[in-house]
Amino acid sequence: MAQGPHDPSAGGKEHRRSPRFEIVVPVQVSWSTPAGIKVIEPAEVVEANQHGGLLAMRQYPPLGAELEVTNNLSLGKAVARAVAIRHSKEANLTGLAIELLEPSEQFWGITYRLRRASAELKRLEEEMKGGSGVDLRVLQEFRDAVDYVRKTAWVVYEYQERQLHQRDTATVMPLLTSERLRRASQLCEAILTDLSTLRPERYPGEVSGFFKVVKRIQERLEPILSPDRPSVS
Repeated sequence: MAQGPHDPSAGGKEHRRSPRFEIVVPVQVSWSTPAGIKVIEPAEVVEANQHGGLLAMRQYPPLGAELEVTNNLSLGKAVARAVAIRHSKEANLTGLAIELLEPSEQFWGITYRLRRASAELKRLEEEMKGGSGVDLRVLQEFRDAVDYVRKTAWVVYEYQERQLHQRDTATVMPLLTSERLRRASQLCEAILTDLSTLRPERYPGEVSGFFKVVKRIQERLEPILSPDRPSVS
């Protein structure tokens, strides 16, 4: 008999071999009963690592059962084992923990890889702060880049989650635009500092190209910030 999410007999310990990340990936899980009947159940992965994941689903297979898991986004397939019923504080639900019989960094898709890459960049940043001898200006540039990647990855994750749950995605793109403006302002401040200490004539092509872009941006922003001024064609 299948175990429900709150079955008190559900036990077992899960030993994580790599950190898990919150994601949202729709999957299809299938297994065979002792009578040879194939069961197919829709599910959603809410946490994952290269060794397995936590599935939210209505009907659970027996613990120890071998499963075929299909990623509904990529249509990739993997063989897994049901190992435990586990509660996740982060996802605020109880689900089925599964173990991939062949660990994979690709199976869960782009959202998982973005989350994993962001965490790795954050770890590198902490190591660099711990006395790596890197110039402070280079370290700050790295921190800013990591911050931008993490925020952009969050926007991608948010967009995909809203798509999967058929929620409005129209408000996600303005978040990305807002982040671009913040990052652009940050870069311009850094360039101003560079121009006060470096000789612009050493970079004639780069300075000329940057000036043209800044001028075009100014022409577009002036009528927006000053409504009484005539528009620039």
